[in-house]
Amino acid sequence: MVKSSTKVNFKLQNLRKEHNMSYEAVAKELGICKAYYWQLENGNRRVYYDLALKIAKVFQLKPDDIFYDYYK
Repeated sequence: MVKSSTKVNFKLQNLRKEHNMSYEAVAKELGICKAYYWQLENGNRRVYYDLALKIAKVFQLKPDDIFYDYYK
């Protein structure tokens, strides 16, 4: 298991809350299950490029706005 607590995890959580979205709502937009999104947000899964693009689109941002710090 990955388990890392990074700025990205906090960004994802804050973005979801700022947009008044539940885990389930974000997961539905991404085409994944709620549990998988929860694992992404809590650092138990890695975010791959194609999913990073979808996440950024959900929150109307560029992927770098969310994930740049993770790969610095």
